[in-house]
Amino acid sequence: MPKYYTPREANDALTTIRPMVGEMIAIGEKVRAHHPELWDMIRKSAGNGGNPKLSKLLVDFDRLHGLLRQIQDAGIEVKDLAIGLIDFVALREGREVYLCWKYGEDSVGYWHEIEAGFQGRQPIDWE
Repeated sequence: MPKYYTPREANDALTTIRPMVGEMIAIGEKVRAHHPELWDMIRKSAGNGGNPKLSKLLVDFDRLHGLLRQIQDAGIEVKDLAIGLIDFVALREGREVYLCWKYGEDSVGYWHEIEAGFQGRQPIDWE
């Protein structure tokens, strides 16, 4: 069973998650600058829980993998490592939705249907 976040819980989690996402973005920028051919493999591995072989290539990969696991272990889905887009699973009117946050935003202020993706974001109107 997934962990369901309320908007308040998701915002409280940002205290811990925001610096982790920022570090992941910085590592990604460093990797893209020095090893652009590897970035596509890293991005694809985020959706399936990481890739231990990639994490052993460099210290940066190891740290990236560790951060990714910490975030996923908290029940948070990393959608885009390059821009720091993450989703918190929530319940709204009895169905699963995502509370959506992008690095640089002050708070988790949007939600979207599971199938709608980032383009379907709407302001959170419940607590």
